[in-house]
Amino acid sequence: CRCRALLSRPAGTLRARRGLAAGPEMHFGFQTVTEEERREKIYQVFESVAKKYDVMNDSMTLGIHRVWKDILMHKMNPSPGTLLLDVAGGTGDIAFRFINYVSSVRERQLQRKLKHRQNLSWQEIFESYQKDKCNSLGDSQVVVCDINREMLKVGKQKAQHLGYSEGLSWVLGNAEELPFDNDKFDVYTIAFGIRNVTRIDLALQEAYRVLKPGGRFLCLEFSHVSNPLLSRLYDLYSFQVIPVLGEVIAGDWKSYQYLVESIRQFPPQEELKAMIEDAGFFKVDYENLNFGIVAIHSGFKL
Repeated sequence: CRCRALLSRPAGTLRARRGLAAGPEMHFGFQTVTEEERREKIYQVFESVAKKYDVMNDSMTLGIHRVWKDILMHKMNPSPGTLLLDVAGGTGDIAFRFINYVSSVRERQLQRKLKHRQNLSWQEIFESYQKDKCNSLGDSQVVVCDINREMLKVGKQKAQHLGYSEGLSWVLGNAEELPFDNDKFDVYTIAFGIRNVTRIDLALQEAYRVLKPGGRFLCLEFSHVSNPLLSRLYDLYSFQVIPVLGEVIAGDWKSYQYLVESIRQFPPQEELKAMIEDAGFFKVDYENLNFGIVAIHSGFKL
């Protein structure tokens, strides 16, 4: 299995080498905690919200998160044969979009191929179509890697319910020490996940390591709003409405209070761009969506 071959790198080797201890103090929302405390608290947040994660995303963003993820996929523009690693993608939103997108491209390629072969008999066209249809992803694969078992569990249940199985695998792993060999993936995505990584610098280094030369890094994340009036309205909505939604829908005020606070503590666009460049990526840029409520950062391993 191609996906199993990707898992040959033993987990934990980076941690042993880098010696990550409790570490310096850092932010958990507006609290100050140790590195190890932050890691544990974030794990508990996502374990708590996993079952209501998708419902809350729709409620908090009024469904706009779906548009943002669609824009990310069109920016990626994957072709059949692309190998994608989606980190912190436990519930499968990016993975399912990737499969749909590649399948659509593959279908269009197949139709164009058959249109240019007008001399074939109906039987030959039918047999050719059926043969190519069996490989609807053109050897594309998406590996979903998430540190949280509950999030992966929800994603697997969604995949089963929606009928996704081909070209899809699920891996329990930490963004800071990915269990994959060097130079394996064509594209690395992390959507609304890097904000919750304890050491963003290590996660970016790992993203660079596992990408093939020429591979692309794409990050979709809440960011900093550029318009002052919108920023004030956004703050009002974030702090007064989102935790209430969390309590009403998920029975969890504290987790959603943290998520709001974590957005405010996250580095602004230019600072994150510099961190991505420091990890070794080239042609790094970003695109603000909805005045910077979210941003898509992009970079290449050359």
